[in-house]
Amino acid sequence: MLVIWSIKIVNGELPYIDQWTRAFVATLNETNLYYIFRAVTDLGSKSFLIPFTIVSSLLVWVIFRDWIPALILGGGTLVTHLFNKLIKTVIARERPSIWVEANAEGYSFPSGHSMITIVCYGLLVYFICKKVKSNKIKVAIQVIFALLILMIGLSRYVINVHYLTDILAGFSIGFGCLLALINLDMMINKHRSQS
Repeated sequence: MLVIWSIKIVNGELPYIDQWTRAFVATLNETNLYYIFRAVTDLGSKSFLIPFTIVSSLLVWVIFRDWIPALILGGGTLVTHLFNKLIKTVIARERPSIWVEANAEGYSFPSGHSMITIVCYGLLVYFICKKVKSNKIKVAIQVIFALLILMIGLSRYVINVHYLTDILAGFSIGFGCLLALINLDMMINKHRSQS
């Protein structure tokens, strides 16, 4: 689907899912739901994520007494951001609307809020769960952060600064990046244990 959407977008077409969902997002403007999502979207913005990632990476370094998990969290988030920018430049899709205050400038596909938060928060959850012993607490942490990531991504659609395909593509590509970074951590740990 991502390839089909990308081809359509590059050719100046609006994928069907975006055509079908544009009217709905217009009905959400200035509603209570709109204002809730407007507040949530800031949890995926640069002004929040940069200091959050730095602090989280330092905490992971202290908790693990190891710089590798911190590097994977901080570096992985940064590399995902750069990868997002690269894809946006290649696809060059205009946003449905520009909103500087909501960090909605530049190109649209894929959503950086969706792609980067799934990596940043996902890696943080991965590292936290490595230290937590209780399965109930692990599940609770995973559910809370999964809902947060979902809300941040959807907020970009609700406030009309991304198409729905931007969000879905961001989640999909971000999830792939998250799995790659988790596998990198596992490979490093396996290599260290064999040394």
